[in-house]
Amino acid sequence: MSEPRFAILDSRAVLDVAGEDRVAFLQGLVSTDVATVTETAAIHTAFLTAQGKYLHDFFIAEHGESFLLDCEAARADDLKKRLSMYRLRSKVTIEARDDLAVAVAFGAGAVDALGLADEAGAARALDDGVAFVDPRLAAVGARAILPGDTAEATLTEAGLAVGTAADYDRARLSLGLPDGSRDLVPEKSILLENGFDELNGVDWDKGCFLGQELTARTHYRGLVKKRLMPVEIDGPLPEPGTLVMLGDKEAGEMRSGAPSAEDGALGLALLRLDAVERAAESKDALTAGEARLTPKKPDWATV
Repeated sequence: MSEPRFAILDSRAVLDVAGEDRVAFLQGLVSTDVATVTETAAIHTAFLTAQGKYLHDFFIAEHGESFLLDCEAARADDLKKRLSMYRLRSKVTIEARDDLAVAVAFGAGAVDALGLADEAGAARALDDGVAFVDPRLAAVGARAILPGDTAEATLTEAGLAVGTAADYDRARLSLGLPDGSRDLVPEKSILLENGFDELNGVDWDKGCFLGQELTARTHYRGLVKKRLMPVEIDGPLPEPGTLVMLGDKEAGEMRSGAPSAEDGALGLALLRLDAVERAAESKDALTAGEARLTPKKPDWATV
């Protein structure tokens, strides 16, 4: 990543959760501690099935008397519907905010340009919205939730050049960061196979949340046998869902990717850890379709 840039993400939407019970309401549902969200701190979190399988993940930032949820646009209605099912007598409202846009700022100096501390989750108010360092990993840059009609001007005035969503996609792929349901399969994926523990997406001290039992059992019993990993791709970019093979044995499955550029194609793949180890020892290649894959363990990963 070179000069600081920004991109408006049409793939993201914003939900507004307001009301005096908003902290308690979300706290019992999601995987991280909502009580830590303030005007200077944002979080990334996940919403699971009762069996601990992935449904949604999103960012939560405070704005006035509301929480703003930065979520997938294509699945925002589903998230709103599922959250509303648990509202019961809680004094909360959940509304779509079509007037707000989500942007990412990335590249050297992007966090400084937005006046943010270089610390995951650091947040501040910006142009009737909020900016925050990505709570998962500060190295990928920052995010901003801003009025849609002024977002581009605000970010340009901050000294950020106009980039593209594709530029950002390659940045997050190189760091091994998943992108919602592009990389996790709703009602099937589990958090700890996808880096949520290391990436601040699970709080083991916050108390109960929906799906906690399976998540905790997986964590404490060391049951993780697969991991989502960055892969360098030699050959045509495999479609998401393409099986990854080691010889004639299944080793995993492709997730999202970015096509070839000067430094080659990149992707994420959910890989069996034993297959990755065997491939490294035998020097045999992992393959997906006609492509050869080289896994690259991210600096933040502990497995």
